[in-house]
Amino acid sequence: MKKKRRVFTNEFKLKVILETLKERSTAKELCQKYDLHPNQISKWKEEFLEKAVQIMNSKSEKAKHENYEAEQNRLYAKIGQLQMEIDFLKKKLF
Repeated sequence: MKKKRRVFTNEFKLKVILETLKERSTAKELCQKYDLHPNQISKWKEEFLEKAVQIMNSKSEKAKHENYEAEQNRLYAKIGQLQMEIDFLKKKLF
């Protein structure tokens, strides 16, 4: 008879990862507590940390992009204002 694969929820994985990061228990203790293999915990932890870095990078890139767009809109508005002033002064001159 084949043994069924266990499926873990994201909440469970996060709980294990956070306990691992707290370092209050050894890896062996956590493995026994949650009936997991040490490699599985290491893999989850590695994935979590990798995605955390990506999330932080994407947030900073998003903020940069928003700042760029705001600056671009401000500059377009300034160009429009200056163009109107030039047109006004041309009419006054002639």
